[in-house]
Amino acid sequence: MICVKNLTKRYGDHEVVKNISFTAKDGAITGFIGHNGAGKSTTIKAITGVIRPSEGTITINGTDIVKDGKKAKSQFGYVSDSPDHFLRLTGLEYINFMADIYDTPAGERTEFIETYAKRFGIYDALNNQILSYSHGMRQKVMILGALVHDPSVWILDEPLTGLDPQSAFELKNMMREHAGKGKTVFFSTHVLEVAEKLCDEICIIKEGELLFSGTMDELRATHKASASLENIFLELTDTNK
Repeated sequence: MICVKNLTKRYGDHEVVKNISFTAKDGAITGFIGHNGAGKSTTIKAITGVIRPSEGTITINGTDIVKDGKKAKSQFGYVSDSPDHFLRLTGLEYINFMADIYDTPAGERTEFIETYAKRFGIYDALNNQILSYSHGMRQKVMILGALVHDPSVWILDEPLTGLDPQSAFELKNMMREHAGKGKTVFFSTHVLEVAEKLCDEICIIKEGELLFSGTMDELRATHKASASLENIFLELTDTNK
């Protein structure tokens, strides 16, 4: 579970995130949506401990990310919005490097790599440098590296970007399987159709302010019951309001 309470992030006098609170629950997929520059990436960086909040608290499975960062970070796997990391390593070297950081036993990592690299269709390319991979292949390796230690909380920033249809399908299934085990999936996306079909909970942010946090049924209850998430989102975030 991720619990964000009264999170504010300032850079100088500019508030990028403004006193937001929400919970990404166990057993649920929570989608985090908003326009470019709305504060999504800043919020995710605060949740993962990349940046420190100006105010407020963030806990991962009850552990404060600021007060006990090491323990909190051991609870989650994080996929950033860019897959262009460790390009001179091979895919296999990178995944094993991540497994080493989290002390993942050899047998468990071997089984994980074989199972999920095959699901993603990159098993035969794992001995090639990441530098030689397409954007989509790099994204797949970053996902595998983030999840190799079997974290209970998944934090995914635009994870579907660049994935081919089969791999996107597999990742969505993996997300649903993980939530089905009573664990947490929190992800940002611009693809509202995917969020509407996949998510149990939705958080909508605009200009650093949280406009909504709850289920799709709760969101529709305040709008036309037949309205799509896209229509509701555009209405809520109308910049002319």
